Amino acid sequence: MSKKQVKPVMLSNLKIGIAGLSHDHVHNVLNQYKQGLVNIVGIAEANKELRARFQKQYQLPDSLFYDDLKKMASERKPDAVLGFNPVAKHIDVVEICAPLGISVMVEKPLAATLTQARRMEFLALKYYIKLLTNYETTWYPSYQHVYNMAANDSLGTIRKIVVHDGHQGPKEIKCSKEFVSWLTDPELNGGGALIDFGCYGADLMTWLMEGQRPIAVTAVARHFKLQAYPKVEDDVSVIIEYPTATGIIEASWNWPFSIKDLEVFGDDGYMHALDNTNIVSRLNQNVSTLKVANNIIPPMDNPISYLQTVLQNRLVGLTDRSSLKYNMMVMVILDAAKRSIAEGKRIVL
Repeated sequence: MSKKQVKPVMLSNLKIGIAGLSHDHVHNVLNQYKQGLVNIVGIAEANKELRARFQKQYQLPDSLFYDDLKKMASERKPDAVLGFNPVAKHIDVVEICAPLGISVMVEKPLAATLTQARRMEFLALKYYIKLLTNYETTWYPSYQHVYNMAANDSLGTIRKIVVHDGHQGPKEIKCSKEFVSWLTDPELNGGGALIDFGCYGADLMTWLMEGQRPIAVTAVARHFKLQAYPKVEDDVSVIIEYPTATGIIEASWNWPFSIKDLEVFGDDGYMHALDNTNIVSRLNQNVSTLKVANNIIPPMDNPISYLQTVLQNRLVGLTDRSSLKYNMMVMVILDAAKRSIAEGKRIVL
């Protein structure tokens, strides 16, 4: 007797549109579509070769594809559009979707420049749409545990936050040619390692510091891989000064391994999220290790179900890692870091 097949439980019944296929993170949502977990109603991508590759890999019907985002959005009327296009093109998605009343979630960071971000914020507020930014680390149970401990005052006043994000380099880890082509372009991406990985630290610090505006930002960029990445920096260190704390971001395409970790030092304790589940803590002089999983309560544990919750509840998504408010502060920090690198000095905000 054959076993009865269990129908997968959908993460969301939202009608989802996709803008672009050149960001490799799009594989996450397309895998979910293939499993019957999300409802994709249209994909806007002009690159025929790229479309054909994805169509074959995920068995996508011809009817999903459009050359033009505006036509797709107008005809298919998605509840929200996910942006998987170059960072500098995120603004184009909002310019099209906002007047149609369609909310947008882009892959990190929000924009390539602060000027673009301000225009996007204006459009989101004018047309009453949600404009969200998706970070991989938002869904890390370990980071949520560290935040909860800090919020409960188990660490005392936060004094230092250190965030490492990076890997061996986008070419070295075999990112797709379409992704690398704009990820390493100073106009299309807004920079190199600073934009690609520095945004994680800026977002996490804004979250942990409850949206505080920093006092000053100082950044140093290095260019170790001139042949591989001639146009953009591949290693960055950023110091962010708050009234009561200091943040340190270390972002790189020049490390011997991939890393996403978070350290928080308080007056009374220390916690280090080594990855998405493992934590080392030092509380009351006692050193311990902890493995956490599944501590983010659904539907807040996945970008698609989170998106649906935000669209249904106007009180959700206002001050969290994906929120427009916090990501405007991320853009202020990244802009200051760029200026610090260019001018060789500390930038006071």
